[in-house]
Amino acid sequence: MMDMNDDPRTLVAELISRELGRSTSHIRLLGRGADHLAFDVDGDLVARVATGASDTGPSQVEREFRLLVLVATVAPIPVPTVAAVDASNGVMVTTKLAGVSLLDRPSRQPERLSPQLAELLASLRGLPVGELRTIVDEEDYAPGVWLDDATSSYSRIAHALDERQRRLVEGFLDSPAPAPATERVLCHNDLGAEHLLARADGTALTGVIDWTDASLTDPTIDLARLYRDLGPPIATDIAARLGLDLAATLPRAAFYGRCALLEDLAYGVTTGDRRYSDAAVANLARTFAQGAS
Repeated sequence: MMDMNDDPRTLVAELISRELGRSTSHIRLLGRGADHLAFDVDGDLVARVATGASDTGPSQVEREFRLLVLVATVAPIPVPTVAAVDASNGVMVTTKLAGVSLLDRPSRQPERLSPQLAELLASLRGLPVGELRTIVDEEDYAPGVWLDDATSSYSRIAHALDERQRRLVEGFLDSPAPAPATERVLCHNDLGAEHLLARADGTALTGVIDWTDASLTDPTIDLARLYRDLGPPIATDIAARLGLDLAATLPRAAFYGRCALLEDLAYGVTTGDRRYSDAAVANLARTFAQGAS
């Protein structure tokens, strides 16, 4: 795990020099996650440096490395290839995938992405849960906890919404959470627009990044953020392509998608990152619309 006194850029440069035998000329901060920093390295590599508690450090880096190797064998969309790892300092360097995130450049034709996304989710669902338990954790957050967290998020950002938007959100928060899922499958667990890379014209995906949060969890979790970011019709199409029971699946996807939207809105408002808050506000009406599920 990186020490508070360590310069993450120095750790990255030293790892690349030691493992890849090359010098680095430009290491630029890309973003901050809850437990890591991400850096662009000379335009062709991405470095992630863990900053959280010990359980998100070396063991997490090692497990994410193993997961990426496994997912790459089945995923129909490229995932980062690990180039170097320093588990003791929580540093991992991967190849940089082509494309622009859908958060920065939303697709004007999101329906064109449905086939690839359905194939991706099918490939993850096909991996044996038994083997995955040695690589990823099982997430057991009950839907009621999600609803409590969403209520907390809303209390911090209600002022940023107009009256109609507040009515939509408050109507949702006053509704009961669904029952916990009994099935578990591998989910990316943060399959939002910011982690989906696409061609400049937005008609095809070129990569799926940041697998840090991957876990065995409710099968609708990945569908939920697609519901939020690409829209209910796209989530419906993906669910249909997967052969899922739409009457059972879509209300759960809507529930988690609405909770995730409030989380993103709170993140954008409190950090000042308007990419998240602007996208959340833009998607709010369709995500919370009654009957959207």
